[in-house]
Amino acid sequence: MIVVPSPLRLRLSTEALVANWRWLARQSGAAACGAALKADGYGLGAGAVMRHLAAAGCRDFFVATWAEAAALMPLPPGVSLSVLHGVGEIDMVAARLLPARPVLNSVEQVRRWRAAGEGRPCDVMVDTGMNRLGLRVEEALGGALDGLPIETLHSHLASADEDSEQNAQQLAAFRALREKVPARRYSLANSAGICLGADYAFDLTRPGIALYGGIPRREAADHIHQVACPEARVLQVRTVPAGETVGYGAAWTAPRDSRIAVVNLGYADGYLRCHTGTGGATWQGRALPLVGRVSMDMTTFDASDVEGLSEGDWLKLDYDLARVSARSGLSQYELLTGLGSRFERRWS
Repeated sequence: MIVVPSPLRLRLSTEALVANWRWLARQSGAAACGAALKADGYGLGAGAVMRHLAAAGCRDFFVATWAEAAALMPLPPGVSLSVLHGVGEIDMVAARLLPARPVLNSVEQVRRWRAAGEGRPCDVMVDTGMNRLGLRVEEALGGALDGLPIETLHSHLASADEDSEQNAQQLAAFRALREKVPARRYSLANSAGICLGADYAFDLTRPGIALYGGIPRREAADHIHQVACPEARVLQVRTVPAGETVGYGAAWTAPRDSRIAVVNLGYADGYLRCHTGTGGATWQGRALPLVGRVSMDMTTFDASDVEGLSEGDWLKLDYDLARVSARSGLSQYELLTGLGSRFERRWS
């Protein structure tokens, strides 16, 4: 087999990932702290994230689909896995065979699981204000869940990243559910919900973006560490005389004789055109602003003030999630999950 090195790499810090989880676990108080692994671990690689966090003590994991669950088999000893999108008719074979629980999201799914789940425990999602997945409160209280072996009863906060009255409303609704719907555990808080305080933790928290370096609320800003650092290889360093332009649409004109680093990176890799005019990179600690437009798989950086940069060197992209989100208009979630398969994932 011929091994061909990738011109893109995503450097991933196990230390930062584990430190983020441990801080979130401390903020969760007496509640267990789980980990959302959907979208391939937010683009970092779900299998590796599960192994690192399981070794650190995490025992509760969440994926979106049964295909994501199957890709994680076999599970590390002692962990549980829940499938957030529940169980459709075509999912029942996987749901019977895989050691994972569905998070039932509708009366139809509850009936399906009762009929074919062979009495196995499940999780249930009840909608307290998100109006996305989940049984309505009146359905949950109207007998649909009677006698169901519920491992964890969930709901999901819609506005936890904001100082919104909706947070307290959902908290009150979930507390009322806890009094009337029997389950072994209750779970409401995502990453931002954890930052709202102990009242939101219940028995189990489900952080996602904060594990991977995202800042869900200002309370986390000094505690969450960057996990993913994208790097791109330089294809060519070329001289552009003053007055000449660079890239599609002649979007940038060299104000002086300039040295331009062309890197193997573009919107096909998830580095989108919205970074044009705001993006940047570093080499050996020195800044290279992005110039011209981001194209499909090439992007150009101004290396005029950097001595020694040449073909084959690696640029580290500016990719602090909160800062890049603010300047690009992309959410922190998009910045991570959009990074494409051409990035070689390297954990250290």
